Amino acid sequence: MIPTGSIPKNGTTRISLVRHGRVYNPSNIFYGRMPRFYLSRKGYIEAAHTAEALKHVVIDQMTTSPLLRCRQTAAQIGKFHSHLKLRQSSLITEVLTPFQGQPADVVDLRNGDVYTGIDPAYEQPEDVLFRTQRFIYRTRINCFEKHALAVTHGDVILFMLLWASNVPVTPQNKAKFTALDILDEYPATSSITTFCYSTDKKDERPSVTYFNPNHHPPY
Repeated sequence: MIPTGSIPKNGTTRISLVRHGRVYNPSNIFYGRMPRFYLSRKGYIEAAHTAEALKHVVIDQMTTSPLLRCRQTAAQIGKFHSHLKLRQSSLITEVLTPFQGQPADVVDLRNGDVYTGIDPAYEQPEDVLFRTQRFIYRTRINCFEKHALAVTHGDVILFMLLWASNVPVTPQNKAKFTALDILDEYPATSSITTFCYSTDKKDERPSVTYFNPNHHPPY
């Protein structure tokens, strides 16, 4: 089980993946990469709690998915780290899926599986993991023995968690993620999952910690 309730502050190369805050979505659709989906009032509160948790944590680089909800979350964190120039990377953007724009209930009935039986033009879990690991490795090189932070999306974080835990990255393991004794929840909105690397080896599997400001308020 991944340790929870703390954010590593020193010692290794650390890459913290923050999931964006909750989104304003009154029509309850699966929005995916659709533009102009922004943080709800609750999402701004969540992002502010995450920013408070990171207020005294040294961050050497901050990157965000290009999507608005991630940029808004990153802006809240950046209020306490004004020295950072915010970068964007499409390598950590949302999953490309044909379910985008459909009612969220359709995806819920599939237990969140937007991968099984879809056209090969769309992404599978291994595609998401591959591009995420490209981003991670580049960041490890740029921030060796430093702390980088990236604001991204749930499945991006989840598939890295599975891989780091030596669990096959498959739609089936996404569906039963909490039963695998890795973490008690799907990465929550505005949660902080930190991957710690002790070497520069490309295939190193990092240790991981998880911090959910809703469960472990930084006050």
